Amino acid sequence: MAKKKSKSKKESKTKFKAPSLKLSNQQKLVLGSFLIILGLLLFIAFVSFFFTGKADQSTLSEFASRGIQSENWLNKTGAWLSDFFIYKGFGVSSFVFSGLIFISGVYVLTNASKARLRKHWFWGTLIVIWFSILFGFFSDKLDVLGGVIGFEMNTFLQEYLGKIGTVLLLIFALITYLAIRFKMTAETFQKFFKSAKKDIKDDFSELTSELNEEEPVVALDNDLSAEAEEIKSAFDLTPDNSNPIETSQPEPKPEISKSSQNEESDVKIEVEQVEEELSETDNLANKLVEDFGQFDPTLELSNYQFPSLELLKKYETEGITINQEELEENKNRIVETLNNYKIGIANIKATIGPTVTLYEIIPEAGVRISKIKNLEDDIALSLSALGIRIIAPIPGKGTIGIEVPNKNSTVVSMRSVIASQKFQKAEMQLPIALGKTISNETFVVDLAKMPHLLMAGATGQGKSVGLNAVLTSLLYKKHPAEVKFVLVDPKKVELTLFNKIERHYLAKLPDSEDAIITDNTKVINTLNSLCIEMDNRYELLKNALCRNIAEYNAKFKARKLNPNDGHQFLPYIVLVVDEFADLIMTAGKEVETPIARLAQLARAIGIHLIIATQRPSVNVITGIIKANFPARIAFRVTSKIDSRTILDGSGADQLIGRGDMLYTQGNDMIRIQCAFVDTPEVEKITDFIGSQKAYPDAYMLPEYIGEESGTSLDIDINDRDDLFREAAEIIVTAQQGSASLLQRKLKLGYNRAGRLIDQLEAAGIVGGFEGSKARQVLVPDLTALDQLLANEGQ
Repeated sequence: MAKKKSKSKKESKTKFKAPSLKLSNQQKLVLGSFLIILGLLLFIAFVSFFFTGKADQSTLSEFASRGIQSENWLNKTGAWLSDFFIYKGFGVSSFVFSGLIFISGVYVLTNASKARLRKHWFWGTLIVIWFSILFGFFSDKLDVLGGVIGFEMNTFLQEYLGKIGTVLLLIFALITYLAIRFKMTAETFQKFFKSAKKDIKDDFSELTSELNEEEPVVALDNDLSAEAEEIKSAFDLTPDNSNPIETSQPEPKPEISKSSQNEESDVKIEVEQVEEELSETDNLANKLVEDFGQFDPTLELSNYQFPSLELLKKYETEGITINQEELEENKNRIVETLNNYKIGIANIKATIGPTVTLYEIIPEAGVRISKIKNLEDDIALSLSALGIRIIAPIPGKGTIGIEVPNKNSTVVSMRSVIASQKFQKAEMQLPIALGKTISNETFVVDLAKMPHLLMAGATGQGKSVGLNAVLTSLLYKKHPAEVKFVLVDPKKVELTLFNKIERHYLAKLPDSEDAIITDNTKVINTLNSLCIEMDNRYELLKNALCRNIAEYNAKFKARKLNPNDGHQFLPYIVLVVDEFADLIMTAGKEVETPIARLAQLARAIGIHLIIATQRPSVNVITGIIKANFPARIAFRVTSKIDSRTILDGSGADQLIGRGDMLYTQGNDMIRIQCAFVDTPEVEKITDFIGSQKAYPDAYMLPEYIGEESGTSLDIDINDRDDLFREAAEIIVTAQQGSASLLQRKLKLGYNRAGRLIDQLEAAGIVGGFEGSKARQVLVPDLTALDQLLANEGQ
């Protein structure tokens, strides 16, 4: 028992050192209701005072006596409060206090900005003091107007300034209040007086016109007219056309005749609207739109139905659960650890997310941020938690953030992020719902603005689920006519489910059987085919005088582009590579070059890249790749070096895995819990889409003819190079079919060595082109070479 007591004493001491000013929702309800009711009670007591105040004067001294009743509507409490605030206080201006207390309750209940509330109290108190001093002039006639405080302050000012000085001081205070509170300037007062002057002028104009119309006697009419002219000249009411503020003053009309002057003002001028001439192209386009409507790219699959939310799983553990004990425990440990290093905390605030809680702390003045940053491991040790991450400072907030994983994390389902209004109402070209942030907000980004995405992380940390979340988001938002996918899956198992939507959403090469590419040699052809597609699209944009795909498609829908000239509606193309490291290992530069070219140029014409890798090393994520992929997602990695390779900063090594990730688009890093979409859910979605009417075939990319098809350059034996036989002997002896070997041995240039390799392939001495690998030598030794060439007639 003694141990428990001592422990509780320690905890209470810790709490006292770092008091939390944040109220719970229940405390806000109680405090807000109390303030609202108190404000109403004060208002009722103050109003009652003007009817029952004199009668209650005798009961104030006997407040504790139960037998005596007061006339005030709130009995003795109301009588005492109204006497304290109005008679002994600030007089009738005390009503402002009841209003301020009422507003404070509303602010607490609605969780509104406390800065605005403080501003209301500051200016409200000044108003009370100003009116109290002003009414102090009349307190000798009615003492409740300014109250005792107002009367005393007024008397004090008059003793030193006199009545005139006190009045001028009050006027100066009023001008200062209007200038600071309502941003009034000298121009504001000038406009006010000019508008008042204009109103007087208009009134006199109406008066003179009525006198002219109603009086039948000419002599009297002339006298009144003369008198009106004198009044106008006295008040300077002639129209001032030079005044720029008075824009509503009509210009004087030219006189036609005195008899028709009054009738002329009733005549309205009708302005004829002349339509602009349209060019021949616009006329034709407008006529086509009028006859047939805008071009609808979805017309061929007009009955296509988007997948429903029911296909996605709903988890029981969804939503944020607040564990108050865990929050208090973590807060106390953070405060205790920092106190051990003599770092005081002025304030602390917790934001609870699905898997991580962010504790925002404001250190006391004079504490160096680097000192707290260096305590990352010490705080992790005291909290016994995996993956403590310190953000010092949080950009735009001026606080230091400590991210602590929750003991019981909750699942962020794909259903919850797809169903959110942020995603459903997103006005984006390619919206992607990645998951939820620490503040439990759905995080939606536009792939078209990224414009390319790099995803990296260690094995089993959520990359493939992240790719599925990206693809699922686009399937739920975009019609098959609007977006096409090029899927590269060297692992052959991750993206195979999307085979079912081949004729709806996938794109492939003309001679390819499977839309999902699993063979690395075909990847090179596909990437080069996308480069050809990019060049073709840029040619279309140039001919259409458009800068990007959005402008082009809008012009095509408006029927301003002729399909007979090769124009067509261009869908977005999203290239997804599930394991980029495997491609780099097998093909190297032949993959990196077209990817770098696409990343640099393809944004404007609607080709976007999503590349994922589990090996974030510098020879995989090269400088060229990083320069063209500003948007990056890092899942958990094993070292700080890998984190810097992906994000150009640390942090990914402190993640806790299972979809916990950091997202950056070249500026701040945002921690997100990736939405979880399971394989059965993806299967249901693809089955639902695949069962509907589809296009006759997948979207066809341009045909690409690789270098290996150009090897029959030299069929005629007589046209062979003079060094052909010598080159053949070198290749057969070394058993290595490469142009670089011939360059070194025969001291040749690259072009001649390349022609020799082509001739050797045509002769059957070396095999076909195999990417970055050396060609296979088909002749085992020099004897076999002599025999081969002898058979050819050499």
